[in-house]
Amino acid sequence: MGTDICRRYCRIPAKPHECELCGNEGGNTGIDSSFSNKEKGEFFSAINAEKGERTMTVFDELKARGLLAQLTDEEEIKELINNGKATFYIGFDPTADSLHVGHFMALCLMKRLQMAGNRPIALVGGGTGMIGDPSGRTDMRSMMTTEIIDHNCECFKKQMSRFIEFGEGKAMMVNNADWLRDLNYIDFIRDIGVHFSVNRMLTAECYKQRMEKGLSFLEFNYMIMQSYDFLCLYEKYGCNMQFGGDDQWSNMLGGTELIRRKLGKDAYAMTITLLLNSEGKKMGKTQKGAVWLDPNKTSPFEFYQYWRNIGDADVLKCLRMLTFLPLEQIDEMDKWEGSQLNQAKEILAFELTQMVHGTEEANKAQESARALFAGGAAAEMPTYELQEADFLNGKIDILGVLASSGLCASRSEARRAVEQGGVTVDGEKVADVKTVYEPEQFAGEGMVVKRGKKNFKRIVMK
Repeated sequence: MGTDICRRYCRIPAKPHECELCGNEGGNTGIDSSFSNKEKGEFFSAINAEKGERTMTVFDELKARGLLAQLTDEEEIKELINNGKATFYIGFDPTADSLHVGHFMALCLMKRLQMAGNRPIALVGGGTGMIGDPSGRTDMRSMMTTEIIDHNCECFKKQMSRFIEFGEGKAMMVNNADWLRDLNYIDFIRDIGVHFSVNRMLTAECYKQRMEKGLSFLEFNYMIMQSYDFLCLYEKYGCNMQFGGDDQWSNMLGGTELIRRKLGKDAYAMTITLLLNSEGKKMGKTQKGAVWLDPNKTSPFEFYQYWRNIGDADVLKCLRMLTFLPLEQIDEMDKWEGSQLNQAKEILAFELTQMVHGTEEANKAQESARALFAGGAAAEMPTYELQEADFLNGKIDILGVLASSGLCASRSEARRAVEQGGVTVDGEKVADVKTVYEPEQFAGEGMVVKRGKKNFKRIVMK
């Protein structure tokens, strides 16, 4: 029986490989690299079944991976998602023309649940985006035009398609502009506003943290509109569940309560753990800003390097929460120490880059990263193009190179980096802050400038 399962799932029984079922050895995995994540899950479920072990349910796995935060009705939610009966939604406000690492957890959750037979609805906030969610904010979001919002929504769908499958009977993308932008204000506050207590709303964490600096009436409406979204999705598409970040809890409860009051029906909400590092800070930010999923905003190499350089204390947590690697494989890494953790970081970086940018780009990024640290060429590394205006009398000093390229925030920061011995150009340490370069030196492939161990760019002439 074991070898039968191996033949079905491995696809490479004639080649040496490592497989828990057939006992062959030699490779890193018993599954063909072209396998979909669903097929990988089926393979490991087959292994467990062959061993006589209980197969972990979807809910159990979400729990084991540390993804669950707060739930309205655990038993009902467990029943729905384990049996593929959930039609669930996650909202994405189009505040930019690309999704970023902050959205990663939600996208991975949608993918996991769709693989288990549940139906995702990606709700883009063409309507709520005109207000801006005050959750987690200390200031009011800048206002966007409808044209910008609609453009951003289109960009989102393209990126989401790498995670979830859209189509008839599959995932849906819905825009709440369809029911929010043309609302009649009087009708809305009579039909919907009457179900919300201002006193109760003001106790919500998303509002409390804004009260000191001032909360606009515009933003105060956000909870009501998000709750109305849930009601509309329930009525139009049978959406019975909402998922979101833990900072969305108050808004999500508003939706379940509105459905109960208006329709007398039950709907459910579950929040997923926020992606925080070991210091309690949100992950997905660098000195340059957000880590984007759009390769034109954050290159595949930079994306790979972000995950390759996370802290030792964060790597296993990210492997559990963000990748589709079997938990058994990740649990084995719990025993790893020292340099082995760097291998775990490489695995994490490759898996996530592959998910977002594809196998080819993930391979390029990994090869470039290894080549860089081995002193070789790295064609895929981030590049900065110097302009003629960057030069003074045909020359630019090292401080100018560092500041212009963004490797340092200012010339004074660049000076400190050089004086502390943390700057190299093409592998040679720069000790003199007065070191200067001419345009010809940046011709062709240019020069690789590194600040510290993890920040580097290829500097070329435009």
